[in-house]
Amino acid sequence: MHHLDVIDGSADEHEDPPLECVCRPRRAFEAREAASAFLARLRPAPSPEATHTFLLVVSELVTNAIRYAGGSAVLRLTADRHSLTVAVEDPSPDRPRERTPDLTGRTGGFGWPMVQRLARYVYVQPRPYGGKVVRAVLAR
Repeated sequence: MHHLDVIDGSADEHEDPPLECVCRPRRAFEAREAASAFLARLRPAPSPEATHTFLLVVSELVTNAIRYAGGSAVLRLTADRHSLTVAVEDPSPDRPRERTPDLTGRTGGFGWPMVQRLARYVYVQPRPYGGKVVRAVLAR
């Protein structure tokens, strides 16, 4: 299926350590499975609304990377006390762009605007060796 590493990060004695999950999903459902397993480890658990939003953003960003950015993606999930972060790395240097939504459902156009509305912050950063990282930070 996919490779999943969960890493306990370091923190001071007053905070829970941040958690990180890194995997290379080939399909959106693999990304959702990895994200669900990641969320299940968090204490306290995110609210049902935060969980739903997180899974939706993971699915959209991975789907976009697979569909429009060369078919491969590295998914990195992190969490701290206040936020959940989704970072998707892909080989394309092209920034995501808004397209007119296709109401017939054939070509999409809904995902990127939705991610921007759901996340507190969205960053697109070029990688020095090519490609980009799209990072969305959500409330926990």
